[in-house]
Amino acid sequence: MVTELLESWNSSSDCCQWNLVTCHSHAASTSKHITGLDISYLVLNGSVPSDVLAPLFRITTLMLLNIASNSMQGEIPGDGFANLTKLVYLDMGENRFNGYIPPQLFQLRYLEYLDLSGNFIQGVIPAEVGNLTELRKLSLRQNKLSGRIPLSVASQLRELQVLELQDNSLSMEIPAEIGNLVNISTLALSNNNLSGGIPQSIQKMSKLETLALDKNILNGDIPAWLFELKELKNLHLGGNKLRWNNTNVTIAPKCMLSQLSLRSCDVGGPIPIWLSNQTRLDLLDLSENQLEGAFPLWLAKLQVGILFLSDNKLTGSLPPPLFQTRSLQVLELSRNNFSGKLPEDMGENCAVMILMLSENNFSGPVPKSIANIYRLLLLDLSRNNFSGELPIFKPDALLAFVDISSNKLSGKVPATFGLNTIILSLGQNEFSGELPKNLSNLSQLEHLDLHDNNITGDLPTFLTQISSLQVLNLRNNSIRGSISGALSNLSSLRILDLSNNLLSGNIPPSVGNLIAMIETPDIPTNLPGAFFSFSVEYDLIVNWKKSKQGISSHNLDIYSLLDLSNNQFSGNIPSSLGRLKGLKLLNISSNELSGSIPLAFGDLESLETLDLSHNNLSGQIPQTFAKLQELNTLDLSNNKLVGHIPESPQMDTLIDPNIYANNSGLCGVQIQLGCPEEHPPSAKTDESDEKNDTWWFSWATAGIGFPFGFFSAVASMYVVGYFSTVATRTRRGSQCVWQR
Repeated sequence: MVTELLESWNSSSDCCQWNLVTCHSHAASTSKHITGLDISYLVLNGSVPSDVLAPLFRITTLMLLNIASNSMQGEIPGDGFANLTKLVYLDMGENRFNGYIPPQLFQLRYLEYLDLSGNFIQGVIPAEVGNLTELRKLSLRQNKLSGRIPLSVASQLRELQVLELQDNSLSMEIPAEIGNLVNISTLALSNNNLSGGIPQSIQKMSKLETLALDKNILNGDIPAWLFELKELKNLHLGGNKLRWNNTNVTIAPKCMLSQLSLRSCDVGGPIPIWLSNQTRLDLLDLSENQLEGAFPLWLAKLQVGILFLSDNKLTGSLPPPLFQTRSLQVLELSRNNFSGKLPEDMGENCAVMILMLSENNFSGPVPKSIANIYRLLLLDLSRNNFSGELPIFKPDALLAFVDISSNKLSGKVPATFGLNTIILSLGQNEFSGELPKNLSNLSQLEHLDLHDNNITGDLPTFLTQISSLQVLNLRNNSIRGSISGALSNLSSLRILDLSNNLLSGNIPPSVGNLIAMIETPDIPTNLPGAFFSFSVEYDLIVNWKKSKQGISSHNLDIYSLLDLSNNQFSGNIPSSLGRLKGLKLLNISSNELSGSIPLAFGDLESLETLDLSHNNLSGQIPQTFAKLQELNTLDLSNNKLVGHIPESPQMDTLIDPNIYANNSGLCGVQIQLGCPEEHPPSAKTDESDEKNDTWWFSWATAGIGFPFGFFSAVASMYVVGYFSTVATRTRRGSQCVWQR
């Protein structure tokens, strides 16, 4: 695409005929001036330094410049932009600019459009921004700006129609004078640290269509006059400390809303009846409130596109009309008290893409028709009382995320999901039998969780064919057999939990070749980006620091865990495990392992939890343990270890006697038991020898306390090379003139 756009950029041709270039002809002259340059989206890979723009600053006739989405990095070259005094439109968004906003930008007095969004710009918004009195749109969203919103924005930018300051770290109160922006249609201040109340002056913004104040720390009551702004379409107030006046039941909005977010606004009682007149609602977010009562029939018929009602106290069953519309795209009802069965025909007419019903009291079978929802991408039915067998999904189903854990589902382990499945969480059910071989057909599978079921049979080798696997959890089943050496083929595997099974044999040395446990690379997920726009979460339950804990899906990428505990493994611990430098947890307790602890364990630099207890390990604790600076949970109890417990600033904090309990002869400061001299004194008399023997015996038998290429180069060449040429010469044939 880039090469096609730049094919016309030939130094022997009229530059005004080039793609992406706009020229203006003077009526009284044959000369042409370049007035517009749109070179956005040219750098598809890699990055380019901001000094690549230098040749452009010679084209002083520019009125429009769009360099958005080119991965440009470095500081914004303020001195260069000072030359472009005729600029009306400047888009530098979605790059990697850093540093501060240069003051020269605020001297471009003709600017009507300024977009610096999606960069890494820091510092405060300078009061000088008020000099840009012609601005219609100012977008500084998604940067690292801090401090207050300058008063000059509210008092001087009277022509402003769009103000986007969301996704920064702005603080203090919203200026009380913000209502002076009477021409504004979009005021977006979301996801900052703004405090105080909603300014009364906003009610003067008669043209306001979008007001986004969510995800701040605003407080006070939500003013009823907001709903008297006739042009208001999108109102986002959620995620603050704002309060809904639950006694104001007679509210009669003069606006017709498309989007409304009152998340965590202390809305109580039934779902407000006045919403039934908002017939154009496409998004409604009333999650994290105190709503009670049943799901109203009028809401089911309202045909909302995106509906969030999670984390309330809603009860009863779901009305069938809710699933008889093709307008519903996202339905999030998790963590309520809904009950009853889902409508059997819910999938016949529904076109929902994200369906989240977790942590309720739904019961009965999962409707077979749910497999007919052709757009379904995410299905979360976890933590309910569903029973019976799962429906069969077609191989071409779009379904990528499936969580049906913590129910009462039974039958053979299901593998009849679409080939696009990425997350498959089936734990804590009553599935039985062997793992089905067609699981290996799920070639995009990243997360397979089947813990706490009744799975039997040998640990299948076909699992090693799913090269995309990052998480494999088969904990607490009845799986037998041994671990295949081919396990190392799973180069993306960073969490492996096979604990509480009946596995036997040796731990293969190839386990130490699991790349993602060595390097802990940043492994991207294949989940569609739309998932991360919503509250998609799933927890992986692991034995962490001696108790079962959940690791949130948002944090899984920073963990690397290996748990083989409570099996029947025997033989020596392979020293290759010491290569797994990314491990945070290693648990191989309660097996039949023997021999010594590998010296290489001292190389596990990220290790926080190590459990080797309840084995037949002998010899000394390696002195290399002194290198484990992150280790804070250790259990070596119930082995046959002897000798001096290693000392280090970190090891010296592990003083719980239970850590070392029931070994043959450990000593050290951690258990307040001194060690004998490494070199016993030379014999003097038979009496002294006898005393030494008795003294050593007392030690030996003592009980011890416990993860731009070519096009970039081409784009950079054209930008630097050709504009350097065209900006410094005049072509006689085309009469192109660039003023300096």
